[in-house]
Amino acid sequence: MAPLGLDGSAFHVAVDMQRLFAEPTDWHVPWLPKVLPQVTAIAECRPERTVFTRFVPPPTPEQAVGAWKDYYRRWRGMARDRLDPALLELVEPLRRLVPPAHLVDKSGYSAFSNPRLAPALRRRGATTLIVSGGETDVCVMATIMGALDHGFRVVLPTDALCSSVDRTHDALLEVYRSRFGQQLATTTAERICARWT
Repeated sequence: MAPLGLDGSAFHVAVDMQRLFAEPTDWHVPWLPKVLPQVTAIAECRPERTVFTRFVPPPTPEQAVGAWKDYYRRWRGMARDRLDPALLELVEPLRRLVPPAHLVDKSGYSAFSNPRLAPALRRRGATTLIVSGGETDVCVMATIMGALDHGFRVVLPTDALCSSVDRTHDALLEVYRSRFGQQLATTTAERICARWT
């Protein structure tokens, strides 16, 4: 298993902890409030080394790219022309941590779908990313794969990850542990907070 590597080179990427997923929308993630205390604890350890991503849908399905058009036709009410813009905001108390925490908007699943993220992390000396948030089997998964492709070591606090589907959440945790153990370590939020000072 990869070492935690929680020193000055670590950054925390909290994926899509937004009202959009916390409140009763078509994309509601019931677990999100349960993991919020753990995500908050990690972010409060080093807010200046925390990045919060926000998933931002297109204005209309027709303004999406490629297969995303069909996706937003299926989820028509989640395009921005029909969505309360306040739902794009981070949940509290995370919103109050920006700044010094950083905010990165994205239009795809991975945090790295924003092309400015990886270079910004490199400029700050990041070599290890703590990845939290949701969903374990969608945007977190895409972010983890992007982080590994960019050469970052990944630390996953399993109690700070959420999904709307238990079965695929559990399956992905097993995949992360069994297939990526040289580049990825699983742990708990408490252990991260004890070491990342």
